[in-house]
Amino acid sequence: MDDADDHEELDAESESDELESHGGMQTVVTIEISGLSLFTHVGVSAAEREVGQRLLFDIRIDVGESDATETDRVEDTIDYAEVCQLVALVSQQRNYKTLERLCTVVADRIIEDFGADAVWVKAAKPEPPIALPVEEVSVEVWRELPE
Repeated sequence: MDDADDHEELDAESESDELESHGGMQTVVTIEISGLSLFTHVGVSAAEREVGQRLLFDIRIDVGESDATETDRVEDTIDYAEVCQLVALVSQQRNYKTLERLCTVVADRIIEDFGADAVWVKAAKPEPPIALPVEEVSVEVWRELPE
């Protein structure tokens, strides 16, 4: 056996030992996406919906227990790249008047499409169309499957 085989065998043994040492503990996974920037047509006024604007999304997904903690396979968890694509699709496929509705639809679709236990979605307008100086305005929505 050469050195590479020795290292692979040791890695496999230490990984197995590590998993056994966590026996009895529950691992809960949360996926967080911060600062997803998308151009959308959200707003109360017709002009705001027509011209459009940039929104920033922060998303937290409670996955619960995930096989990926042991298998190291993306197929065994929620793929955050796919979540970003879904958020882009939902926020750009139609116009919404309120951030509340947009965040709710995004959260519901993440739960529905990915089987998440709970989802928190924040959408922020970094340049809100108001006459006073404001850094940003935002709305947060928390959706959770009933137990």
